[in-house]
Amino acid sequence: MLRQAMLEFWKHGYEGTSMTRLVEAMGIGSPSIYATFGSKENLFREAVGMYIAEEVSPAWQALEEIEDTHLAVKTMIFRGIDTFSTAESPRGCLIVLGAANLGGAEDSVRAFLRNLRREFHDHLGARMQRGIRDGDVDESNDPSVLSECVIAFFAGLAIEAVDGTGQDALRRSAEFFCERLFKP
Repeated sequence: MLRQAMLEFWKHGYEGTSMTRLVEAMGIGSPSIYATFGSKENLFREAVGMYIAEEVSPAWQALEEIEDTHLAVKTMIFRGIDTFSTAESPRGCLIVLGAANLGGAEDSVRAFLRNLRREFHDHLGARMQRGIRDGDVDESNDPSVLSECVIAFFAGLAIEAVDGTGQDALRRSAEFFCERLFKP
């Protein structure tokens, strides 16, 4: 049931996912949705939690599992491409695109996703700092700037995936980006 909600939010974003869509996808009435989750926003937050656990974690794990920073970042990006450009799942990234087209009334949803992206930035920045400390990232690089570059590139990949850019093209772009990212 939560998975169906996650897929709807992933496909349509928070604003584009109506209660009618959720009722249809989840196979339960809106009173049951409200009784279980309290609100559409709470359901969205739980769906994003599932998205992180099931879809994002493999990409993030690369930052911890792989010693070489260059390879860790490249693997993270390529795993992300695998997640948001396959036929089996919606295209794009729920965390990047989930708050698109929100009106001002949904500031808490926007802030929620912004905080998740900020956590990722901080995590990635710490990994870049570790790479500098370990000597596999040139010390002339600013870890925060490297993190911003990766996040901006990743967001662009998510948008390109939604626009229908194929996995091979996304991978070629990622290969090019990763080759140049750590140049002093």
